Amino acid sequence: MEQSHVSALQLKHAGIERQIEEEQSRPLPDLTIIQTLKKRKLRIKEEMAHF
Repeated sequence: MEQSHVSALQLKHAGIERQIEEEQSRPLPDLTIIQTLKKRKLRIKEEMAHF
C-alpha cells in the first residue's frame, strides 16, 4: 500500500511540474498560478519524504 501511495504522489508531482512548465512557457505566465502550483508540488514532495 505504501508503495502505491508513493507512486501516486510521484505521478501528481510530475503532473504539477508539467503544469508549471506549461504556464512558464506562455507569453504572459500567471505568477499566482505558478506560485500555487509550486506550493502544491512542495507539499507533495514533503509527503513523499515521510515514506
